[in-house]
Amino acid sequence: MVINVYEAKTHLSKLLDRAAGGEEIVLGKSGKPLARLVPYGEPRQPRKPGRLAGKIWIAPDFDETPEDIIAAFEGDLEDDE
Repeated sequence: MVINVYEAKTHLSKLLDRAAGGEEIVLGKSGKPLARLVPYGEPRQPRKPGRLAGKIWIAPDFDETPEDIIAAFEGDLEDDE
């Protein structure tokens, strides 16, 4: 819904209630959109590095690539025929 600035000033309280209810209100001037009224949401807390330290286990050989896969990449495929 696009509302002109004059109408928005006149009905700001109602528009805020509608935005708080989840409706997106676009404010415009001379037929051009200028701003949006949207429901306010609390900003997410930034993630803190190291929160899972000691809680996750990775196998010691996790980064090792199996020989058959290396051979396939190098073009050393054996025919199974």
